[in-house]
Amino acid sequence: MANSATLTPSSSARRFETPCTISVEQSSNHFHAHVELTGDVKIEPGDKVRVHGDPIAIPFGSKQVFERMATVTRAGPLARLLTRLAAYFDLAELYEVSFNAGRIK
Repeated sequence: MANSATLTPSSSARRFETPCTISVEQSSNHFHAHVELTGDVKIEPGDKVRVHGDPIAIPFGSKQVFERMATVTRAGPLARLLTRLAAYFDLAELYEVSFNAGRIK
């Protein structure tokens, strides 16, 4: 396994494979799965990451770390712009919430 991102032979520079580390915990205190890409790979809005391999299932009360390969697909300029725009409006929805200091009579 390589330690840095490498281009696959049949793809353009918009898609490449890189090793990744998956940390999975399933307990009464934590329930999560985190993926860290190896190297200096920056994920930007609209980019997609697909982790290869079989589905992960761990017993309750345990924490495990897995090494896998992932394919990163870079978004084009239009997809990146649309993703940023959608995120802005999703965030703006939170501004619609109001809080009252007391009961309304």
